[in-house]
Amino acid sequence: MWQSSRPGSIYDYIRVASFSLGPDGRIDQWSERAEHMLGIPARYALGKDPVEAFVPRELRATGRRKVSEILDGREWTGLVPYRREEGSDADGLAEIYVMPSRDENGERAAVCLVVDVRALRGIETDLAASQAVFGQSPMGFTLFGTDLKLLRVNERFATVFGGPASKYRGCGPHDFLPRSEAERMTVALRRVLETGEPVTEMQLLGMAPGEEDRRRWSVSLYRLHGASGRPIGVAALAADVTGRRRAEREAASARRNLALLNEAGARIGNSLDLETTARTLLDVAVPQFCDLASVDLYQGLLAGDEAPPGMSDGSAELRRVAFASAVSDAPLPTAPGDAPGPVAVGAVHRYPFNSPCAGALRTAHAQIIPGRESDEGPELGAVVQSTLAVPMVARDTVVGLVQFSRAKGSEPFGERDTALAVELAARAAVCIDNARLYRREHERALILQRSLLPPGDPEAAGLDIACRYLPGTTATEVGGDWFDVIELPGHRTALVVGDVMGRGLRAAVAMGELRTAVRTLALLDLEPAEVLSALDEIARGLGGDGESRSSSARSARSRSGSAEGAGEPRRSARTADLSEVYLATCVYAVYDPVTRRCTFANAGHLPPVLVEDGEDALLLDVPPGMPLGVGGEPFEEIEVELPDGALLALYTDGLVESRHHPLEEGLQAFRTALSHADRPLEDACDQVLSAMDTSHGEDDIALLMARVHGLPKDAVGDWSLAPEARSVARARELARDQLTDWGLQELVDTTELLVSELVTNALRHGHGEIRLRLLLDRTLVCEVWDADLAQPRRRRARDTDEGGRGLQLVGLLSQGWGSRRTPRGKTVWFELALPDGESVAMDPAEALLSLF
Repeated sequence: MWQSSRPGSIYDYIRVASFSLGPDGRIDQWSERAEHMLGIPARYALGKDPVEAFVPRELRATGRRKVSEILDGREWTGLVPYRREEGSDADGLAEIYVMPSRDENGERAAVCLVVDVRALRGIETDLAASQAVFGQSPMGFTLFGTDLKLLRVNERFATVFGGPASKYRGCGPHDFLPRSEAERMTVALRRVLETGEPVTEMQLLGMAPGEEDRRRWSVSLYRLHGASGRPIGVAALAADVTGRRRAEREAASARRNLALLNEAGARIGNSLDLETTARTLLDVAVPQFCDLASVDLYQGLLAGDEAPPGMSDGSAELRRVAFASAVSDAPLPTAPGDAPGPVAVGAVHRYPFNSPCAGALRTAHAQIIPGRESDEGPELGAVVQSTLAVPMVARDTVVGLVQFSRAKGSEPFGERDTALAVELAARAAVCIDNARLYRREHERALILQRSLLPPGDPEAAGLDIACRYLPGTTATEVGGDWFDVIELPGHRTALVVGDVMGRGLRAAVAMGELRTAVRTLALLDLEPAEVLSALDEIARGLGGDGESRSSSARSARSRSGSAEGAGEPRRSARTADLSEVYLATCVYAVYDPVTRRCTFANAGHLPPVLVEDGEDALLLDVPPGMPLGVGGEPFEEIEVELPDGALLALYTDGLVESRHHPLEEGLQAFRTALSHADRPLEDACDQVLSAMDTSHGEDDIALLMARVHGLPKDAVGDWSLAPEARSVARARELARDQLTDWGLQELVDTTELLVSELVTNALRHGHGEIRLRLLLDRTLVCEVWDADLAQPRRRRARDTDEGGRGLQLVGLLSQGWGSRRTPRGKTVWFELALPDGESVAMDPAEALLSLF
């Protein structure tokens, strides 16, 4: 269309249609605009009685009366519902203005103007929304017309520049900005209007009325278009970034301090020697931070006393261990109020109770001590401008005091300098305090051991779990045995029991590393044999040097071969070196409660024991494999079907092996104890430990018992879908019906949406038959199989992208999601928490809108 009116006219948005009625009351003209607006072609309208054709039956009597009145010469305006085609329900509402007219014969006729009421309501809604956005924006919001004059500004803009918002209507950039900045703004506005390319974060400088400081604004410009696509002006968003610029200047100063901290982090702590650490601290601080510095440490700390160093009043004995100066080689003099005379390196001294240094030690807070004027000639104290007395605090313990001093002529210490000095002193204090912490090895090791074991009541789908851990000796209470229960996708569970060679803290540390590695590998959802292979590579990289590791590995191979898979390689604690600590045995099992099948892989560990209802305990024939850390041998898997009610036991050799009896005798006693363990699982655990000889104190003991229940058939929904587009709708229908049967109507909408996303991805990116499975236990799990090996990757879609938000939506609405490989492709899954009546799940529509 062509137009001569100003762009942005209301008629760009409201399209007016027209038609006319002849003397007989029938339609004799039907405009193309009426055809487009009302969706009724001219061939269906011309010659028709408008009341009969387009007005609902219950309103026709009124409609005929109105038409008669119109043909009698009366004007009429009203709302008329209409149908798009004959026989359909009313689906539109039009506002019609009817004006009487005459034809060429002088007979009465009518001209009708039509406006779609929905368009009017849309304009009202858009106007209200734009008014709210414009008026409530926290940034300055302005609209420039095509003549680069202001059409409108919001209250934020008016607040910054003063006066009411109406004052700026018709103004240009020169009316509120300095000349140079106004010219830059004008050029930018013209370029945006001509090219349509937006300008972002253009920096402008100016003065706000009533303020003396210059302000800096960041302005973004973009072109506006009317409904016809013609440019109607330029919108500008402005934000005050004066504070940001000030922060940038402060950041430059902070970067210098960070560089000093970086150097301190790289140099301090490379030695466990106390004097060396103190001297390194002063090497970093002088002269980059101060002109003179000294370090005093509590004498009790240097003497190795067990009690925490220092006294509550800060007057305990200290020894000066380091001094550095950029202005003189003389010792640093005492601060005002301290004992007179300098303190030499190595000297033991005390600070008086009322001195600033004693106060810093007593309160554990840094203090700025001003310098003193002196007429005593060469006394160094006369040239010191200020001193920072900073207590060295590590883990809430004061271990000493460091003094930083600046000579006259240097900048005095400020708040930022104090914070930096505290950080420097704290880094050095941590290194110094490590010697004291070393004496608490037993306590720390015990905390480590307990933190690395799973909670007392681990939970798993389809399994009842009970576990016990007994350290080899009460003296250390730490060891290398471990067990774990790891939840896997699809309500599967990994059961792990392992034993690191050696005892005590070294074995506990090695156990922690291997247990963490097992959990990490389990989260990758690898097959049991793959987990052990990867764990073997990790174990080979731990421990001592390569030669000692190789000799230990050869010895382990020979011992494992002679034992025929009956236990971990035996060793002597006296001759075990660091490399032997990182040789370990492990059994890794993955149980699927849906199929009630368990897959085992073994790395030199004792075989699991299975007890079926009414049967004797049985050692499972799991290929033993080589211990972890030996390397060079692949691991094998075996899959066993576990009936309901069966009892599975995993254990370490400390339970069944002792110097008082052979291994076979211990295994037989263990099987006998399990055969009669038909009581509750926790009681069965205690019964087994009571029946076995667990007080020998020769090795650690770990026992993990699981009673199998599996998931009931009515808790599993499993379907195969053809690789065709209609399978998406079929998947939604199956999911909806299954959740309805389970009484989970609250999860239907979310599940349908996410199932649709996963099945659509399987169709789009995969191939072959698609399988959909729903599992109900403590949570709801949905799995989608396809035959493609490529793993899905979550990415962030741009605002203009039409797709790419599926996995973002899955991650947003689900409790967790992921994918795993299968022998014939991959499985993508998500998990939803069951409704608890308290928490409210995110609405899928809101989640979808939040992605844009």
